[in-house]
Amino acid sequence: MKKHAPFFTAVAILGLISGQALAEVSAEQAGALNSTLTPLGAEKAGNKDGSIPAWTGGITSDIPGPKLGDVPVDPFPGEKPLIQITAKNAAQYADKLSEGTRALLDLYPDNFHLEVYPTHRTAAAPQWIYDNTLNNATKCKLIENGLSVQGCYGGVPFPIPGNGSEIIWNFLLRPEAESIEHGYKNMIGNSDGSRTLAGRGLENWQYPYYYKEGNAQSWPGKYALMRFLTTEPPFKSGESLVTHDGIDASNPREAWQYLVGQRRVRRAPTVGYDTPDFVASGANYFDELHGFIGQPDRYQWKLVGKKEMYIPYNTNKFHSEKPDDVFTEKTLNSNKMRWELHRVWEVEATLAPGKRHAVPKRRFYIDEDSWTISLADGYDAQGKLWRVIQTLPIVVPKIPAVVVKPTLIYNLQAKTYSYLQGLNGETYTVVPRKPEGFFTGNAVASGSIR
Repeated sequence: MKKHAPFFTAVAILGLISGQALAEVSAEQAGALNSTLTPLGAEKAGNKDGSIPAWTGGITSDIPGPKLGDVPVDPFPGEKPLIQITAKNAAQYADKLSEGTRALLDLYPDNFHLEVYPTHRTAAAPQWIYDNTLNNATKCKLIENGLSVQGCYGGVPFPIPGNGSEIIWNFLLRPEAESIEHGYKNMIGNSDGSRTLAGRGLENWQYPYYYKEGNAQSWPGKYALMRFLTTEPPFKSGESLVTHDGIDASNPREAWQYLVGQRRVRRAPTVGYDTPDFVASGANYFDELHGFIGQPDRYQWKLVGKKEMYIPYNTNKFHSEKPDDVFTEKTLNSNKMRWELHRVWEVEATLAPGKRHAVPKRRFYIDEDSWTISLADGYDAQGKLWRVIQTLPIVVPKIPAVVVKPTLIYNLQAKTYSYLQGLNGETYTVVPRKPEGFFTGNAVASGSIR
């Protein structure tokens, strides 16, 4: 498969410096963002056989038809799958399947398969984000041994990446709207085939890194603000949480939780990493949302390379289905899911010296066009595949961007799953920016009292 020259150059340099953090690329290298690369750093050309088309700008205009808020229900009406991948024919496509995908095909041969559709490279961003990405390419750098960044703002920080740490920061600082609001459902699939509603409510996300008028000098370092309010089930109604994620390596996340029974807000320092996620009844870890969320300090990040893989993509239509229609006995409904062939960056995360995590090894597959995590495999202390994560990206022309909120986490050993921030029966809306006081503990207390 064709790979762009800056990628090879960066890898060669990486081998020479043996573990040192890479700085910004040269102006000459950055010029590829105006030619052979997309403005966000993907290979603009398609693949050799045309199954991955060239990028021609993504989707930036409104799509006619019904919507879930600002999410078009069906960007490609009338399209049919090209192939169906099952346990029986998986070997034929093994080089384009993650280990986790192959494991699910083997574990659930009657429930899980891939409906593979034509590939559409829908990712895009506003022109000002493209401009900032070009600026970042020559100015953004890793600091604090890769645990923070400097000189970045309002775009992909490392559009021509040279190591795994740069790629995980590309994911953490991926293109988003300034502010969004969406309903959500967290569902738990139990080992007996039943499912449980762990929570339903309203969630707000705001991205100060993508405030249009900002810059690297004035940005205080917080890149994601989140606040949710639970409305169901009744015993959780009023439960709320606020988180702030930032680039300060010594204090990367702040969190406040509203306790319904005590009617007070408390700091929640354990909301992160491998703490069981109480929002989803403890069925997954906090840092598994969106494939990965939070500070990358517990791992060493190794860039393996780039490859073509089948991944969930452009799954808008799946989210328009009724909740009862998207679940089967053991998995989400494979007949409703859309998979496509895309190029992804493969990054392997292993425990950093002196660190601990319940999932000591992870492998991430990150879409080259949107910088979203598509798939992630997690391994236990014995090196056995344990956890399989799929994200379900949607194209939102109003931003424009391909973004991820819904996340599916399979526990292969317990034979359970968590479906987080599901949009089925909900809406997703790009909203005007809220005052940052909305994302505070005091605001949570006043908004959560029943």
